[in-house]
Amino acid sequence: MCNSSSITEFLLLAFTETRELQLLHFVLFLGIYLAALLGNGLILTYVACDHRLHTPMYFFLLNLAVNDLGCISTTLPKAMTNLLWDTKAIPYSGCVAQLFLIIFLNLAELSLLTVMAYDRYIAICQPLHYGSLLGSRACSLQTPLSDMSCYFAFWSGGDSKVVAVGDVLAGNPKAAGMALERR
Repeated sequence: MCNSSSITEFLLLAFTETRELQLLHFVLFLGIYLAALLGNGLILTYVACDHRLHTPMYFFLLNLAVNDLGCISTTLPKAMTNLLWDTKAIPYSGCVAQLFLIIFLNLAELSLLTVMAYDRYIAICQPLHYGSLLGSRACSLQTPLSDMSCYFAFWSGGDSKVVAVGDVLAGNPKAAGMALERR
């Protein structure tokens, strides 16, 4: 019989130990969360309903709003739950899921912002070629391609420290003894 131990949950440090301040933080986070939901929901609704906004720039803005909803909905509800019920634990699987989603969504956001910068570059520097270079087909291909490039960058070691932390949390036995080097 081998001697092994496993991690089942992580303990999170509280912002404060005072219950009144925890409730104040909960109300603050709830306001931020509701404002983000409302703002991104309005962007989604307005761009989807107004046919004049069916252009590449607003298509990318729509995708950025969806990505922002994913980013803010990854960690904030759990943080608000912990503040409201005065708990300090997060399950191991929940931590791994949050880590993966935050890294993936942030990489997708960076890729999407890069595509949006290219869109603006073409619109400003080559306005006569804008329709042929960035039509609806090109836009519908660039967004999934930016998401897939994030996925491959994440799993192929795009940032070795992030991947190493993800491997350790996901239980990769080769990465468990790995030390992270400082650059």
